[in-house]
Amino acid sequence: MDSILDVRDLHVRYHDGTKALRGVTLAVARGERVALIGPNGSGKTSLLLAIMRAVPLAGEITVDGVELTRATQQQARGRCGMTFQSPDDQLFMPTLLEDVAFGPLNQRMPADQAAAAATSAIVAVGLSGLEARPAHHLSGGQKRQAALATILAMNVKLLLLDEPAESLDFRSRRRLMDILAARAEAMLLATHDMDMVQRLCGRVIVLDEGLIAADGPTAAILADKALLAAHGLA
Repeated sequence: MDSILDVRDLHVRYHDGTKALRGVTLAVARGERVALIGPNGSGKTSLLLAIMRAVPLAGEITVDGVELTRATQQQARGRCGMTFQSPDDQLFMPTLLEDVAFGPLNQRMPADQAAAAATSAIVAVGLSGLEARPAHHLSGGQKRQAALATILAMNVKLLLLDEPAESLDFRSRRRLMDILAARAEAMLLATHDMDMVQRLCGRVIVLDEGLIAADGPTAAILADKALLAAHGLA
């Protein structure tokens, strides 16, 4: 398999002693869409944050051929775009346009190209006309759409999405799925939204208590009612 992501024996232990991941090994192929499902506290968010080297970790992570270390973390991060569970964690500039252009500029995209990429991403998520608005003047759903725009504007190869549909109304949720369905990047999607999993992802990984409980085709995993019930998903 030509992998965009390889994770080997990944452990995440927080400073308070909490063990969030306990030896996770997985790979994601280029262009593959993989859903991460599991009960709250299963390790889904910790896995995404570890790929961005944003939590204490042990193990090996390779993104697009770059092994993640302190020395290479910026290079590896530049290949990923992540939406956080709380969009307030990634919206910090004076205006929406500046927030969305921040990533492309950080990738050293020329200012005019970054502005064009940001504007296009804002239109794509349905926030056209709000370019000059500060994030704290956006609704919860609009903030989540803005957070998605910040990574769609970037040139990345792997999308890390943490509950991207949370707080979205029906129309915005449908738009989100349409947008993601049309993207070419590989995707690791942490969600409780099984409709989104069925539409977008060909593979599902079940996480529970920091371990992979199951990994297989979406149809097979979601049809296994005993498996889902055993891990608080049905």
